[in-house]
Amino acid sequence: MDATHVPVLPLELLELLRPRPGARFVDGTLGGGGHARMLLEQIQPDGILLGIDRDPEAVERVSRNLSGHGSALRLRCADFAEVKSLLVEEKLVPVDGIVVDLGMSSLQLADPERGFAFSMEGPLDMRYDRSHGSSAADLLGQLSESEIADLIWRYGEERASRRLARRIVQQRRADPLRTTSALARLAERVVPRRRHAGHPATRMFQALRIAVNRELESLERFLEDAPTTLAPGGRLAIISFHSLEDRLVKTCFRNLENDGGHVRITRKVIKAGDREVEQNPRARSARLRVLERAA
Repeated sequence: MDATHVPVLPLELLELLRPRPGARFVDGTLGGGGHARMLLEQIQPDGILLGIDRDPEAVERVSRNLSGHGSALRLRCADFAEVKSLLVEEKLVPVDGIVVDLGMSSLQLADPERGFAFSMEGPLDMRYDRSHGSSAADLLGQLSESEIADLIWRYGEERASRRLARRIVQQRRADPLRTTSALARLAERVVPRRRHAGHPATRMFQALRIAVNRELESLERFLEDAPTTLAPGGRLAIISFHSLEDRLVKTCFRNLENDGGHVRITRKVIKAGDREVEQNPRARSARLRVLERAA
């Protein structure tokens, strides 16, 4: 695990997922490898962890940092929405536990070339996998004003979405937006400063990242398939970082419980304690929910 990356809610995950020697687990969002390392240490000997991430750089990093676990660690560069087909290919169905951390890795945020952070100059990219797909700059250059406004509102819940869209379209006629700093400066001119609301560009950057990577679509597909891959007594843990994700997870878990066959282990969402937030500010927004397949 890279020294700059700290996994969120580690103690809570261990308590709720109950990893044990010989178990089969999935980490659907490897990131910096913190959760993967933690689980691998608990399921040895004879356990297997399938690690998945859309970011080739993350997969390569984890492969290097966790190489000492040998055949216990299997890695796939893919969208976690494909978890069911990947498990079938690896002949690992059913599994004893699955964890996904829907937040960005701190390593991705810290790299200005990835374009996720408005606080650093870099290309306006935001793709987890830079080998294909449209970047954030591409979207802002191609979409209509109404489409941009809808995107910023739907995925960022930004009240100034229409004003932002109007200014973006005006700006691109003269000089297309290609850098994080250019877009951040535009937001500073358009979005009113709100008390305790953070930087004016925060919600817009969130919206663009979600749209570029089709994150909610991936989560919806994952929620359809992942529960079906659990062994009786197996548990699914999802850490979300904003209300759009958490609402999807909460609704899915409630519906699965009502339909029978699954039980919500966390009746209320689990949040990081004050001590963890002090040591790792990223944990402040983390929300953990856990579902179990009935025995």
